Amino acid sequence: MTTQLEKETFLYDAVVPEVKQNGSAVRPEVKAGKVWGLLRIAMGWTFLWAFLDKAFALGFSTGRLENGGIDFFGPAAWINGGSPTEGVLTYAVHTKGFFEGFYQGLAGSTFIEWAYMLSMLAIGIGLIFGIGTRLAAIGGILWMTIFYTATAIWPEHNPFMDDHVVYAIVLGGIAYVGAGRYFGFGRWWESTKLVKKLPVLK
Repeated sequence: MTTQLEKETFLYDAVVPEVKQNGSAVRPEVKAGKVWGLLRIAMGWTFLWAFLDKAFALGFSTGRLENGGIDFFGPAAWINGGSPTEGVLTYAVHTKGFFEGFYQGLAGSTFIEWAYMLSMLAIGIGLIFGIGTRLAAIGGILWMTIFYTATAIWPEHNPFMDDHVVYAIVLGGIAYVGAGRYFGFGRWWESTKLVKKLPVLK
């Protein structure tokens, strides 16, 4: 006697990862991935501009004269001996409590200034081009935490939601979705032998 087994019909679609010819699974697409890509580039420019303005005194946070003029490449520029961190660490308006003494003790430190400038440059370039996006975003979150606790731990116009907090949340999303793959070189970067060997560089 032969028993015929009927195939069970499922009411949902199974999600099967696409597989390349070499057997490696393709990372699934992210909804609104292009939006995340644009946010990544915008955040990257924010960090890169912080470097450029401090390095060359372009007249936004650095190089602005009391009469409203701009002293381009003047003595306030980092390339001419100006300090990119001393002002904010020493005279931050919203610094309060035990953070005040901590950050003022770091003011003028050569190590802190080089770390700040090089990390602004690296984070900016990494985010703009989508290379090392996760690492750059994590670095950006660390700096947002420092900026928040140094200058705005109690925001002037809001009980707690400062723009540094918003930036940190956006950076977290950029790292989580792998936004370097959209309008960037993230797909190529993640496929390199170096990143496969050291995933922390994603």
